[in-house]
Amino acid sequence: MNMKDFIVSPNSKIQLDDYPTTVSDKPKDETLTTELIPNSVERLKELHWRLYAESKKGIIVVLQALDAGGKDEAISYIFSNLNAQGLKTNAFQKPSDTEKKHDYLWRMHDLLPERGQVGILNRSHYEEVIAPRVHDLLGDEVLPEEMDQEEVWQMRYRQINDYERYLQENGFEVIKFFFNVSKDKQRDRLLERLKDPKKNWEFSFSDVEERQHWEEYQEIFAEMLSHTSTEVSPWYVLPADDEWYSRFVISSVMIDVLERIDPQYPTFTDEEQERIDEAIQTLENE
Repeated sequence: MNMKDFIVSPNSKIQLDDYPTTVSDKPKDETLTTELIPNSVERLKELHWRLYAESKKGIIVVLQALDAGGKDEAISYIFSNLNAQGLKTNAFQKPSDTEKKHDYLWRMHDLLPERGQVGILNRSHYEEVIAPRVHDLLGDEVLPEEMDQEEVWQMRYRQINDYERYLQENGFEVIKFFFNVSKDKQRDRLLERLKDPKKNWEFSFSDVEERQHWEEYQEIFAEMLSHTSTEVSPWYVLPADDEWYSRFVISSVMIDVLERIDPQYPTFTDEEQERIDEAIQTLENE
């Protein structure tokens, strides 16, 4: 697997059709579920423990998709295996009245991980350049005077890129995954949620309503990916019709980033080691 196949090249103009929702040359699901994913999760767990123990850097994982794209399942099958103390998971909700009184990135601060943690954003600040465009929700937001509404999105793309560079320069890597699901596959998953009583709780009537804006969403996603995939924080576009393969891609990218960070378990100074040796001897002589 070449992870570059999934990256949106910085400064490129893409269409989502450029990226497949399913691939033919992937490993079989049985191989993925019994070998590849378990092995990658074990490696990811080890690296995550080292990240947590060292507590010098953190990782922010952005999961962005339409409903039934596969975000929740990725969290369940991949990230839930990690050390809970070093994991912070948040679902990005509609802004509260208090949050609306601040700039649109203000509420991100409470959602971010600490050093040593992996923070999962189930949807994210990118909602601020998606939903308001589809549903014309800018409303009473304070914007620069005489700025055309279409210019707002270009401004926000720049601000988001600057914000992610700020995070990276302060020790927090931002890894972004877009779940590229086909319209047919989304329909099948929504029908499954409706027909299976055990999955009814996952369904929202808004899921069906949002499908009416499918083409508009595809155009906005493509523009967002084109303008916010950077050298510092690129987007990875997942073939989200292939659930297990997408999860394997996620775990592989996470491993690649953590291996580049190369966190290490803390070691003792000579003085501390002498005290450790004395403590060992004391305990062993009890």
